[in-house]
Amino acid sequence: MSMQEHVPAGQLDEATEALEELAGVLADDQSMEDALRQLAESVSRVIPDAEDVSVTVVTPEGASTAAATDERVVAIDSDQYAAGNGPCLEAARTRRPVRATREDGRRRWPEFARAAERADVCAYLSAPLVIDDDVIGSLNLYSSRESAFDPFDEALLRLFTTAASTTITGFRRYDRSRALIRHLQAALESRAEIDQAKGVLMAAHGIDDSEAFARLVAESQRHNTKLRDVARNLLASVRRP
Repeated sequence: MSMQEHVPAGQLDEATEALEELAGVLADDQSMEDALRQLAESVSRVIPDAEDVSVTVVTPEGASTAAATDERVVAIDSDQYAAGNGPCLEAARTRRPVRATREDGRRRWPEFARAAERADVCAYLSAPLVIDDDVIGSLNLYSSRESAFDPFDEALLRLFTTAASTTITGFRRYDRSRALIRHLQAALESRAEIDQAKGVLMAAHGIDDSEAFARLVAESQRHNTKLRDVARNLLASVRRP
């Protein structure tokens, strides 16, 4: 058996190790940028032809590079986003992997190709990132070799796109959870301040809970101010020397 026949198995072992390392990054509560950077570096290590790797994220506001192994591919990606076409964006639009050489690029995406050639990039492979059937970007490989990337590289890349999609999904859910917690904390704080303000009015004017709340609401409407702020101002006024 030739050494070349051993390469795929070795690459799969490396891919497995790299994905385990990525899981460790997530377990360590790193930022999404750190996790995606780790993923990009892992792809570059596992796929020999991938000299540089970037992660494109597409939102309603446009496309951006969330992580990259080298600043030169950030510049290539930026030119692609400005032109509105290129392998990264095509992979996201078509939901299919896109492999192209320098010659392909000159014909299909001239602006992108010029930027790639300035950075000595001769071949590129992009695969879409999909979350819940929504395309959110692409994982992109760059090489200075025209013959770079084969079907096995594409299959490996799909493993990493799954990991990238899972990473982004996890962090988005985490961000939503943190936002919800912040809102709940603010609501609890507001409720406490409003209850305290009602207590002040009840003690000062000999009124019940409902009347105290009604006065706070009336003050809020009269000055077009949030009820929480009315309560906070009242409490601040009684705490002054």
